[in-house]
Amino acid sequence: MLTERQNEVLKMIIQEYSDTAIPVSSGLLIEKYDSSFSSATLRNEMAKLEELGFLIQPHVSAGRIPSDKGYRYFIDNLLDRDKVDLDYQKTLELKLLNLRTKNARLERTTAKLLSSMSHCLAISGVVDKNEFYDFGMHNLLDDPELASQNDLSKLIMVLDVIDENLDKVLRDIQDGEVRIFIGEENPIQEAQNYSMIVSPYERSDGERGLLAIIGPKRMKYEQNKGLIEFMRRALGGQKYLMSLLLMINLIK
Repeated sequence: MLTERQNEVLKMIIQEYSDTAIPVSSGLLIEKYDSSFSSATLRNEMAKLEELGFLIQPHVSAGRIPSDKGYRYFIDNLLDRDKVDLDYQKTLELKLLNLRTKNARLERTTAKLLSSMSHCLAISGVVDKNEFYDFGMHNLLDDPELASQNDLSKLIMVLDVIDENLDKVLRDIQDGEVRIFIGEENPIQEAQNYSMIVSPYERSDGERGLLAIIGPKRMKYEQNKGLIEFMRRALGGQKYLMSLLLMINLIK
């Protein structure tokens, strides 16, 4: 385990890098964050975190970025479990109901909503029928992580092989559980430069559904995990959706 100060420094770096995709320097942290740490203290702690493998310095003169180990530590120890607030939930409910009332296919509607809210690639489908919908590849095309044509080709291949990799993806994941894979942890080889948040769930008709978000390692893990959890609960039963629709109609 890291010290409390190292936890704070790592969390600040992950937050900043998630927002900007630019390596983070101690000077930038001093400038942007309300911290009692001196520049020297931050430099020392960042050097220790790099030595321990939680940070990477991509260039000699650059700041640091989180490593896969750093992201994993953040998710396991520092992730805010209650990130999705009530206002955000209401936004999701309204968007879901708005799309649903247009009689769109539920799985496609879900993928579209997940993608628009996460700004990542989203996949939604029915495991038993081996039927999946994806949306949001365009969200990733401008990401710095998509550094080469080869990376793009691999990411596109994910959509072609998702059905072939279901056993790997769902191995040891229970219905209702949300699992986060980072980089090389990803069971889909073609997506190992990215992170994936995935959750299987049981639909109201008894069939097994699947939700997944694939995006850069610097994705908003707290928000996207909460998004997956909300959608899983919403899709777990039509009664929930109908009660929301009734509520919205009463408000009108």
